[in-house]
Amino acid sequence: MTSAPGFTCTACGTRHDETPLHYATPAPQYWLPEMESAPGCLLSSDQCVINGEYYFVRGLIEIPVRGTDEMFSWGVWVSISRKNFGLTNDRWETPGREAEPPCFGWLSTELPVYSPTTLDLKTRVHTRPLGERPLIELEPTAHPLAVEQREGIGRDRVRELAELMPHG
Repeated sequence: MTSAPGFTCTACGTRHDETPLHYATPAPQYWLPEMESAPGCLLSSDQCVINGEYYFVRGLIEIPVRGTDEMFSWGVWVSISRKNFGLTNDRWETPGREAEPPCFGWLSTELPVYSPTTLDLKTRVHTRPLGERPLIELEPTAHPLAVEQREGIGRDRVRELAELMPHG
């Protein structure tokens, strides 16, 4: 791969000026459009509740790009317990919230570029300072996403992900 910014995509044939370093999903995998007006359901840019019994927060899985100071990230949703959702919500606007210990969660975003599925991977949700989304730390398993988070990825993998993800 050249050091020039951008790439020519082998999937769409177009020259892109930048290689994206972030992808995100707008809602947890379990959210359906008809839930928008359903009682007990809420979807904001950072929090989600389904049927008043399933609770989700949006966060980032960060992956170091080896040989650079760049970070690749996946914007994902994680389900957490009702108790932890309440604590997170109570501290949402509280300075110093990042001092709280992380909580357990289940990854609730399907990232189609990974096999096996990314759904229901075990995570730890680390609250960060105001204005920053939580850091999602995957359980250190042999799942390819967990390995990439631990070991980082090269620029070629960043380009490969760009070609595999919808873009235009």
